Amino acid sequence: MSKRTIPVVDLDSFVNGNESQKVDFVQQLGKAFHEVGFVGVINHGVPKQLVDDFYTASKKFFSLPVTEKRGYLLEGSAGQRGYTAFGTEHAKQSQVADLKEFFQIGQYVDADHPRKAEYPDNVWVDAVPEFSELSEQLYKAFESSGGHLLRAIAIYLNLDEQYFENYISEGNSILRTIHYPPITNEPKSAIRAEQHEDINLITLLVGASAGGLQLLNADNEWLDITPEENEIVINVGDMLQRLTNNYLKSTTHRVINPPRHQWHVPRLSIPFFLHPRSEMSLACLQDTITEERPLAYEPITAGEYLDERLREIGLKK
Repeated sequence: MSKRTIPVVDLDSFVNGNESQKVDFVQQLGKAFHEVGFVGVINHGVPKQLVDDFYTASKKFFSLPVTEKRGYLLEGSAGQRGYTAFGTEHAKQSQVADLKEFFQIGQYVDADHPRKAEYPDNVWVDAVPEFSELSEQLYKAFESSGGHLLRAIAIYLNLDEQYFENYISEGNSILRTIHYPPITNEPKSAIRAEQHEDINLITLLVGASAGGLQLLNADNEWLDITPEENEIVINVGDMLQRLTNNYLKSTTHRVINPPRHQWHVPRLSIPFFLHPRSEMSLACLQDTITEERPLAYEPITAGEYLDERLREIGLKK
């Protein structure tokens, strides 16, 4: 078995455990987010069958002809809903597009909901209806698990346990299914996903169908992240790093190309980017500003910050 590069925690011990198990979980999760920025989570409450079924439906969607997939492209949505074609998105510091295509699903609200203007309808995939049905179930399962993790982080930061609850309820979270097609010729310096940090509060990633995910550690070394079966990989996003004045770490990561003999193997990956509502303030929490860690960021709202970042990565013009 390969050596673990990220700690592992058991979410069930927080959700259903006794007082001392909860306290232990909070400390383990907080320490992992402070020191590594990544953690593996077991007993996370996202049903394996649901994940497997969604993988199958995603594969079916991505194997449609390109012209048909492009029919699910939603103009003006900055890639936040529907299909985004191969070679569209690039990392903040790179001009070379990543070797991927993806489909995004956002928050579900009714037509008469006050936030409807902010949350347009999700794109229904007629060609693979089960893809759209399963995506809603998976979205809600991820929201629930992410909510538990943020409750634990709130306790770790000495905030009210429900601190994040109001912000993430009907938040701007995104479920993304990513297809990295087989590599057919020598890439122009591009890798499947160039080094980057995530924008949101936390990201929940169910095991990808092939390896390649790496994080950059404190010694500037790239380490492979290889989750065990039925483990979700969670990482801190820039919004949480910003809110905690760099106390919790949004760690740089990337998806590298496989060795040449595996170029023919596609990779499918399903991250859930947990976002708050756009009005949440990301002003640094008072307790996280210290002599050793002076104030690092100006106040900004989650919505303003997201807007800024979508422009930097080429999704918003």
